[in-house]
Amino acid sequence: MSCLLMRESPMIIALNKEKTVYDGFITVLVRKVSHLTSYYHNKHMSPADRINDSHYELVYYQEVALKSQPGCQSFSPPQYYSQLITEMEILGWDKLLFIDAEFRTLKLKAEDSAGRQHAIAVKLKSKYPTEAPEFSADLPVPLVIMWTSQSTLANVHSQFLLNVEALSEFWSVLDEIDEQTWVLEPEKPTKADSMRRIAIGNNVSIKVQIDPRHPKMLPECCLLGAEHVVTPLRNKLNANMHLWNPDCSVLQNMKDVLEIEFPSPTTHEKSSFSVECGICYSYRLESAIPDQVCNDPRCGQPFHQVCLYEWLRGLPTSRQSFNIVFGECPYCSKPITVKMVTGNA
Repeated sequence: MSCLLMRESPMIIALNKEKTVYDGFITVLVRKVSHLTSYYHNKHMSPADRINDSHYELVYYQEVALKSQPGCQSFSPPQYYSQLITEMEILGWDKLLFIDAEFRTLKLKAEDSAGRQHAIAVKLKSKYPTEAPEFSADLPVPLVIMWTSQSTLANVHSQFLLNVEALSEFWSVLDEIDEQTWVLEPEKPTKADSMRRIAIGNNVSIKVQIDPRHPKMLPECCLLGAEHVVTPLRNKLNANMHLWNPDCSVLQNMKDVLEIEFPSPTTHEKSSFSVECGICYSYRLESAIPDQVCNDPRCGQPFHQVCLYEWLRGLPTSRQSFNIVFGECPYCSKPITVKMVTGNA
């Protein structure tokens, strides 16, 4: 009996010759207690067996007590950690950006052929590696990782690199736009963002949506600004679409189709495009920037859509038809309209 007890808990020792009193350490929250039931059902057990099963009973109640403590986490068997360390040694510790205290969530970094830095989050399950981890990354398309019970972190890393290399041309298109134009939105683009709102002039911009799968093709375009300025640009866009050349860069194509030169960081200050809303007197309202403009050429005051909507809705002279609110510009009293803000009745 004492040999079995010592094998189960090698860090305890008997304190008397009869081996009925012990001191030391027992292991809990690592293995299941398998003999506890037999202790209750076998009333004719020998004293030695009763002492041995008392050990399992002690382990059981220690586990119950520990699991009831706030923040207590179940630990994986030692093999889980040893395999994880072995896999990281094969992959290279320089690829590890982060690992949590439970050794469950990892972030691995990767560098594509253009020198861009990327990261993939790997959330390991309790039955790893037989159970597939969860993967997430900052990409504009769904992440594709194939997993089998024989897969390793090195396999995940190599597959992640294939994902990012397939998007290299997409990011090159956006890099050129970010470097050579004034991007109004998003303020801090991520690698998953495929939209750019680019300044054309004071209170005039174009929103382009790049297709990650076909980044050199004509993107979805939306011109924003006063109608007297936007209309000529829209006419050029419609008339010159046939000039779009997939062999040229997206930025160069937009210059040719719109017949314009975009303001750049080398020619203009961004502050000249960061115009405050004429109602709330701020440039950014949460994540929105002013995208509504008075169409009178002598005014051209910009507004946030939600600000203008609330202003017009509060005027006694305003009226509403379907989802359009009609009223007067707060600055020049000329007619102005705004579409109903999504979510407002």
